[in-house]
Amino acid sequence: MTPDLPILIVLGAVSIASALGLLLSRNAIYAALFLVLNFGVGAVIYLVLNAPFIAVVQVSVYAGAIMVLFLFVIMLLGAERLSPGENPPGISFQRPLAIALGGVLLGLALYALFVRQPPTTATALADSSPTAIGLSLFGPYLFPFEVVSILLLVAMVGAVVLTRNR
Repeated sequence: MTPDLPILIVLGAVSIASALGLLLSRNAIYAALFLVLNFGVGAVIYLVLNAPFIAVVQVSVYAGAIMVLFLFVIMLLGAERLSPGENPPGISFQRPLAIALGGVLLGLALYALFVRQPPTTATALADSSPTAIGLSLFGPYLFPFEVVSILLLVAMVGAVVLTRNR
């Protein structure tokens, strides 16, 4: 057992608790704040795993830019609170599907934690420097990177179209 394992277990518990707070919150602003907490915990996990550049990117991109967009859309659309037990129409299948997918994720996490041999930290995070990430991002992963940028552009245009007044 490595000395970082108890820290990672506590961070995992905080991450799970914030994810549950996100899912169970009836207020959209509180749900977004739980998501910020989850992103922050992810950054701390990267710091524990000795990947400071990825931790900074996690905070600046996700907890910074993406959450500003989420909060902007929440405020723009005026998301109302749902009364307890009330489901919006058309999403009755989502709760059983989410429970099943959460069970699959839990099973995979338990397999990765107890059965599979983890790689050593030195080999797992050897390529976490900005130069190595840039070379791989604009080398073999250039096409997926550009596809993601086009998808983000389409999502932004879709959000503008959905929120405009007719």
